Amino acid sequence: MTQTTANPFLPNLVTPLPGPKAKEIIERDRAVLSTSYTRDYPLVIKRGNGAIVEDVDGNHFLDFAAGIAVVATGHSHPRVVRAIQQQAAEFLHMSGTDFYYENMVRLAEKLAALAPGDTRHRVYFGNSGAEAIEAAIKLARYDTGRDKFIAFLGGFHGRTMGALSLTGSKVVQRRGFHPPLPVQHIPYAYCYRCAYGKEPSTCGVECVKVLEDSLFKTILPADEVAAIVVEPVQGEGGYLVPPKKFHEELRRIAEKYGILLIHDEVQCGMGRTGRMFASEHFGVAPDIVAVAKGIASGMPLAATIARADVMNWPPGAHASTFGGNPVSNAAALVTVELLEESLLENAAKMGDHMMERMRTWPDRFRHVGDVRGLGLMIGIELVKDQQTKERAPEIRNALEKTAFERGLLILGAGANSIRLCPPLVINRDQADFALATLEQCLQALEQ
Repeated sequence: MTQTTANPFLPNLVTPLPGPKAKEIIERDRAVLSTSYTRDYPLVIKRGNGAIVEDVDGNHFLDFAAGIAVVATGHSHPRVVRAIQQQAAEFLHMSGTDFYYENMVRLAEKLAALAPGDTRHRVYFGNSGAEAIEAAIKLARYDTGRDKFIAFLGGFHGRTMGALSLTGSKVVQRRGFHPPLPVQHIPYAYCYRCAYGKEPSTCGVECVKVLEDSLFKTILPADEVAAIVVEPVQGEGGYLVPPKKFHEELRRIAEKYGILLIHDEVQCGMGRTGRMFASEHFGVAPDIVAVAKGIASGMPLAATIARADVMNWPPGAHASTFGGNPVSNAAALVTVELLEESLLENAAKMGDHMMERMRTWPDRFRHVGDVRGLGLMIGIELVKDQQTKERAPEIRNALEKTAFERGLLILGAGANSIRLCPPLVINRDQADFALATLEQCLQALEQ
């Protein structure tokens, strides 16, 4: 157990972990919840405020996972809570696919105006990232009349059947659920570990050349491909930041062959990288963009945003009973306001502050192979040693557990990486505490 200072913005552990109440709830959970759920460590939350989470035993943790990058404005931001309460007192539901309400229109207007690209956009609302991707898949097929897709190894797009077909993250997510949709997976341009065995570079071209130089000439007719689906910054795959050329080449190929370009911004969008959309870092605009997670600060909401000429399907072609729920919309409108007012700037500022210190880690710690990221989307790759760069998932798992025992909540990503995706409201003291804690953990793992 680690007892910290009484600073309310930093961790304070008062029982062994897990505490007695947490143990009791975990046992009850094991008896009734689906065995498919993954729980990395025994956190049982009672309440949250900003970047601080309190468990049922009174332990306070610093949250650098943000509900898997969801609570962008922090836990229970007072303005978000107030908007939810006010909307709930007026009406909870009316199904925006069959009737009208004004805050759905306001949110769609806002997202359409913010979306990348100098064109008019339309918006479809769902409840989750997977739903946003499912809508994008259906829309791409409807618009192009084609049935095939290109996605990327390491990519994660959801677990519903269409989204799962695109997902190339872990075999456990796909085993037993075939047949999938016709999807061709190719390597993602992560130059630290070039899929083609080349030295680390910033080219980003080799991963795209395989389409024109090989696949389109052998097994994948380009005129049968509806869309290329890609994360501007790969999330579950390890928080991988590709070179700009990678996205430029994907845009070029999409335009050349009449293929739609779909950006999955579910994890990297809505301010996570210090820009509203991660694609803004690369200067490439998609035809369709999927967003969720941070869009409504913890309320279930997703949006599929497309060029207006693409989202031109007839009434009844696609719909959702709860998508664009008025309470979630209210939370999202305030979330966007907060992002524009200060949180985009804070994400960029805090991200730069953290990266300045973390860039030295591969030289200082023998188990850190790479540190990369944009804004408050930062990945740390764990290796056995600096010479071989052999992946070390067991060291990653130990780092995650050790950090939890010191009051810091983090999550893994990819085969051997840690992701840092705190609420965008974190301050410098919290950033420095997280870095100091991780440094202590890394030093301990070298013993």
